[in-house]
Amino acid sequence: MGYPTPAKFHTPRVSLFVILSIATIVPNSVFATNECAFPAIFNFGDSNSDTGGLAASLYAPTPPYGETYFHRVTGRFTDGRLIIDFIANSFGLPYLSAYLDSLGTNFSHGANFATASATIRLPPSVIPVGGYSPFYLDIMYTQFKQLIPRTQYIIHKGGVFASLMPKEEYFHRALYTFDIGQNDLGAGIFGNLTVQQVNASVPDIVNAFTKNVKDIYDLGARSFWIHNTGPIGCLSYVLANFLSAERDAYGCAKPYNEVAKYFNQKLREAVVQLRKDLPLAAITYVDIYSVKYSLFSHPEKYGFELPLVACCGYGGEYNYSSSVLCGGTIEVNGTETFVGSCERPSVRVNWDGIHYTEAASKFIFDQISTGAFSDPPLPLNMACHKDYTENY
Repeated sequence: MGYPTPAKFHTPRVSLFVILSIATIVPNSVFATNECAFPAIFNFGDSNSDTGGLAASLYAPTPPYGETYFHRVTGRFTDGRLIIDFIANSFGLPYLSAYLDSLGTNFSHGANFATASATIRLPPSVIPVGGYSPFYLDIMYTQFKQLIPRTQYIIHKGGVFASLMPKEEYFHRALYTFDIGQNDLGAGIFGNLTVQQVNASVPDIVNAFTKNVKDIYDLGARSFWIHNTGPIGCLSYVLANFLSAERDAYGCAKPYNEVAKYFNQKLREAVVQLRKDLPLAAITYVDIYSVKYSLFSHPEKYGFELPLVACCGYGGEYNYSSSVLCGGTIEVNGTETFVGSCERPSVRVNWDGIHYTEAASKFIFDQISTGAFSDPPLPLNMACHKDYTENY
């Protein structure tokens, strides 16, 4: 899948008076040219954007996680940085501290409520009994709601921790990012539901998401950057567990990608409605699915290889086995073997069968930050503006 070529428009000659008149009556529209100076970011999500929440609270990844950029384990379930790291960096902000991390945290420019294995709805089972995070989206909202008064109390109290808290006005001026939903679909898929049954659950999942966005808006949030979910049917952990599922032309499990597409359709419809319900909000819907799918459909075009095969894993066609994960050990011919990374993560798409490599995340960020995959089609640094030139 190639990237869309920006359309070239031929504009008829119009008077400067007409242009200025239009710009005057369409505030916060595409005519707004000031870049957004977000002083903070508050993120809600799963392992695609977890910077250490699950690691600090329940389960920490081990080497070789973190080997590429940080050269140590940081709580991220990848070899280096995530999309959210590149988003923060693009605004000159520090990497987000996990809300659940009590050691060395700095919330002066935002906080990250994401945890790996998190869902939108209450999960069917939680760690350690099950495989999902207990910190689902409702809990993330509650944590955020508590963060606001607590940080302001610390600032007013003064002392050594005051400088580590976000200023009160930051909550209104911040960027609110969301990347969640994949695990809700995965819970159904791995819970032996049919594709039709998983699809039937999607409206309820999206409604739960919408409710939380509205609740966060009620607390003062105004700029929202919402990722849809990626092609789950292209990930090694799905491919290795559903070998009989129909494959598309690029080797991805077609039925499960269709589930993701259906979720994304309903999410986009919900965003359209949110714009009507939350008139003061600038809400950007980001088609991250298309960018990720291009890595699986045309990897060589973008300098990648073996997109369906995990870089860090063991066993089978996809180098993935749920019995021994990245960083684990397995006995092979009487010898314990460490499950480490491949030689060149920089040209691989999939890190451990579930998550993307830093190289893939950087590529994805570079594409989505331009606005080419956004609705409205505004780049990331303009996400505080609304473009309602279309009829929503």
